[in-house]
Amino acid sequence: MGSMQPDVTWPYPDGIFPQGLLAIVQRTVADGSHPALMVTHDDDEDWLLADGLHDPNADGASIVCHLDHVLGLDPSIATLASLPPGHVAERGDQDEPWSIRSWAYEDDPPS
Repeated sequence: MGSMQPDVTWPYPDGIFPQGLLAIVQRTVADGSHPALMVTHDDDEDWLLADGLHDPNADGASIVCHLDHVLGLDPSIATLASLPPGHVAERGDQDEPWSIRSWAYEDDPPS
């Protein structure tokens, strides 16, 4: 598939998300009706944010937007700028700490 932003590579300078970084964000997270409970940094170096409740793959469920917008709603996501590609951060509630584990698309062969 390839990154949405091939000119932006991780790790980021100073461990901070670059301004204007694009992400695939579930609409419920982008509009602030639900917090991000799952943040994925995939092997293509794209970022995906989901509410952990609804299917982010449903038609029209997700949009591409600047990560800065979501950081304005939930500054705790900024702590995930050092999350390596191929990993996901999850939490059960917005007030809980992030739990990090390896992650791959279901159709990806195991490495």
